[in-house]
Amino acid sequence: QVELVQSGGGLVQAGGSLRLSCAASGRSFRTYTVGWFRQAPGKEREFVSAIKWNSGHTYYADSLKGRSTIAKDRADNTVTLQIDNLKPEDTAIYYCAADSHLIQSSISNAAQYDYWGQGTQVTVSS
Repeated sequence: QVELVQSGGGLVQAGGSLRLSCAASGRSFRTYTVGWFRQAPGKEREFVSAIKWNSGHTYYADSLKGRSTIAKDRADNTVTLQIDNLKPEDTAIYYCAADSHLIQSSISNAAQYDYWGQGTQVTVSS
């Protein structure tokens, strides 16, 4: 079992950047896929990005491709998500999630992840 602890987020002006972090407590991310999802008020949780820890392969939602970067930090056992050129429609609660048994076709499916962080609010002002 792995506990996920998130940090980062907050209030950002449109056009700005932010970095979210997801740290693993209890065990290494070594065999896990770590994903980021977001949920805006009244909307379903949607996939943002993911990384397979061992291979380093990364995946991005089309809406954030080109302005987001997911990365792993082996030393801190942490996955970070940076989003640039933020837009008001990026406002949401952002969650990190992890699972050790995902196949590629399931990476963007929130229901397939077993472990979740506590969520962090990101608000982008226009």
